[in-house]
Amino acid sequence: MDTISTLWQLDTIGRATDYVTNSENEYLHLQNFIDNKFLDRTHTSEWIDSLDPRSGNVSVKVPLSPPNVVDYAVNVAARAFRAWSKTLPCERSDLLLRIADIVEGNKEMFSVWETIDQGKQLNRARCEVDRAIELFRYFARYILNDGDSAVHLNKAPKQSTLTYERRLPIGVYAIITSSNMPFYLLASKIAPCLAFGCTGVAKPSEHTSMTAFLLAEVLLKAQLPPGVMNIVFGNGPNTGSTLVGLPLVQGVSFTGETETGIQIRKDTAVDIHKRLSLELQGSCPTLVFGDVDLDEAVATTAYAAFENSGQLCLGGSRIYVYRSIYKTFVTKLIQFVIGNYQVARDLGPVVSREHYDKLRSHLVQANEEHVRFEIGEIPKEAPNDGFWVSPTILSYIHPDSLLVQKEIFGPVAAVHSFDTEAEVISLCNNNTNGMGAVILTDDLSRMRRVGEDLDAGLTWGSCWLGRELGAGLSDPKAAGTGRGGGARSRDIFTRLQSVHVPSY
Repeated sequence: MDTISTLWQLDTIGRATDYVTNSENEYLHLQNFIDNKFLDRTHTSEWIDSLDPRSGNVSVKVPLSPPNVVDYAVNVAARAFRAWSKTLPCERSDLLLRIADIVEGNKEMFSVWETIDQGKQLNRARCEVDRAIELFRYFARYILNDGDSAVHLNKAPKQSTLTYERRLPIGVYAIITSSNMPFYLLASKIAPCLAFGCTGVAKPSEHTSMTAFLLAEVLLKAQLPPGVMNIVFGNGPNTGSTLVGLPLVQGVSFTGETETGIQIRKDTAVDIHKRLSLELQGSCPTLVFGDVDLDEAVATTAYAAFENSGQLCLGGSRIYVYRSIYKTFVTKLIQFVIGNYQVARDLGPVVSREHYDKLRSHLVQANEEHVRFEIGEIPKEAPNDGFWVSPTILSYIHPDSLLVQKEIFGPVAAVHSFDTEAEVISLCNNNTNGMGAVILTDDLSRMRRVGEDLDAGLTWGSCWLGRELGAGLSDPKAAGTGRGGGARSRDIFTRLQSVHVPSY
C-alpha cells in the first residue's frame, strides 16, 4: 500500500499514534506532488528525517527535492497557468468549495496528523483545520462578488474613451510556509492563489510536511486541473532557495522566520519583477491597564502568551502591566499558568530540535543577564524524550535586551511594569516587532486611543486572536511585507490593468 493510502486510513489519534510508535512499521515516506501525480521514490536520492516533537524519534521521511525536481514543478505550473488564468470565477469558486467539503469530511484525520507532526494539542489542531476550511469557503465567495468596475468617461475634444479596470492573475507563485500552524498557513496562501487565477508550487516546512501531503490527495479528489497546484518537499537552503529563484516564478508568498525572509530577498534581488509577500514572525505586546477585572485579564494574557506553546506570530509574549497592579497581577498570572498550562496536559512540545536549541539559548542568555525566572527553567541541553519546554515567565528584563527585541517564539513570556499611557506606547513602539497588540482595559476611549497610537497591524481590545477574514492584515514594522485579507490578498495575486475603449 502506498503512503497516501496508508495515511488516509490512519484517521484517529489512536490509529495514527500506534502506527508511528510501532518500530516494526516502515517509516512513512512522503512524495512530491507534481502535475497531479505523486512522484515515486526513485526521484528522491536524499531524505530529511522529520522528528516526532513528543519523543524526538524519527516519524516521517521527507524528500530533499533537488533542483531538477523543483524546476520541473515550476515548469508544470507555468504551463497550467495559461488555461487556469482564463477560467471563470464561478469555476474556481466551485473548486474551492469542493476542497473545503473534502477537508471537512476528513477533518479529524487532518487534525490528528497536525498534532503528531507539529506537537500541538489536538483541540488546537481542530481549531486550525476548521479555520483552514473557512478560508477556502471565504475566497470561494469573495471572487463571485469581486467584479471589474468602470472608472470614468474621458470626454476630450477629439477623443472620447470609456476606461475601466480589470484584475489579471500574476502567474506562478512560490508558496513557502512555516511550522507553527502548518495546514492553516498553507490554506491561507493556496486558497487565494487558486481563487485569483494563479498557479503555484508550495513547499511546507520540512519539520511539518504531513498535512501538505494529505492536501495533495484532496486536490486530486476535488479534480483540480493538473499542474495548477504542486507540492514539493525539502529544506529552505536547498529546495526553498531554488524555488524562489527560478525565472518562471512570478511571485513569492512566504510565512516564517525573519532570517529566511532576508534570504528570500537576496535570492530574488535581481528579479525586480517578482512580487514578494513576506509575513515574518514577531512578538506582540499585551498591555494591562489598572482598571481591568484582574481574573479576566490574567486569563486573556496567559492565553495570548502560551497558546500553541507560544508558537504564534500574534502571540502576546511581551506583557506590560500598570505599576499599581503589577505585583498582584504577576502573582495571579503565575498561579493561573501553573494551574492551566501544564506540560503535556495543556502544552505540547516545541516543533523541532533546532527550535528547542534556540529557545534554550535565549533562556541561558536570560540567566546570564540575571533576569528573574518567576516560573520555568532552562531546558536540559540534550533532550532525549522530546522537545518539551516548561511555561516560563521572566521579569526584570531591560527593554533593550535582545530577549525583548527579538522574538522568542515559545512558551516564554516577559513581564514589565509601566506608569503612564504614553510610556507604555513608547515601550511598544520602540520594539522592532509590531504585527499585533492586545489592549486590556475597561475604558473604551483608551482602548481606541491606544490602539490607534500603537505601531501595530491589528489590535484587540479585551480579547485576542479572533479575526474576520476580510479584515486587512499587515505589519508596519520590521516583521515583513506580508498582507492579507480580502482585497489585500487580491493585491498579492493579481495586477491591475486599465482598458480604454472608444466611447460613441
